[in-house]
Amino acid sequence: MAGEALFIGWGAVVRGREKQALQVFQESMEYYGKLQQDGRIERFDVLLLGPHGGDLDGFVVLHGERKALADIRFSDEFERLVARAGAIIDSLGVVPAYGGDALAKQLGLFQAVADEFGG
Repeated sequence: MAGEALFIGWGAVVRGREKQALQVFQESMEYYGKLQQDGRIERFDVLLLGPHGGDLDGFVVLHGERKALADIRFSDEFERLVARAGAIIDSLGVVPAYGGDALAKQLGLFQAVADEFGG
């Protein structure tokens, strides 16, 4: 379904681990590029956030089909990257995300539940 995504967000780098953080970031970008090249994801977007007082410093959004994203999310290689990143950055999170048709489906589900509970 169009609009399925996997959101990978992170916070500050653990002090003293800056070089390792850059190394794992580069490995991650290469991995996501290979996923795209192999046709396992449609594309990926990478954004770093400017200072804002919160704990989210940047994120990657992988765009693709739900099953492909689930397969990636629970693959040994992805879980290894997440474990390595979690050792050198704070506030790491991996979350399903919805846009486009997938967003419409989620809103429809929310509407059905709201109707069920009368709210």
